[in-house]
Amino acid sequence: MKKETLRTMKELGYYSSLGLSVALAIFIGLGVGVYLDRYVFNTAPILTFIFLGLGIAAGFRNIWLAMKKLKNQ
Repeated sequence: MKKETLRTMKELGYYSSLGLSVALAIFIGLGVGVYLDRYVFNTAPILTFIFLGLGIAAGFRNIWLAMKKLKNQ
């Protein structure tokens, strides 16, 4: 395989996994918040919203890092 084709395949793999990493960050944040609300602190929706926000922020951070990597190439 040519070097350029191999590089393109690697980039395609990286950027196609970006959506999965964003979704996982959001669901992990949501899961941690729900768990802490229900089983640890019994604080209805407060921690769920806080950790959901943190998960969304982590997802956007992943997108930002991917854009930064794309810009540096």
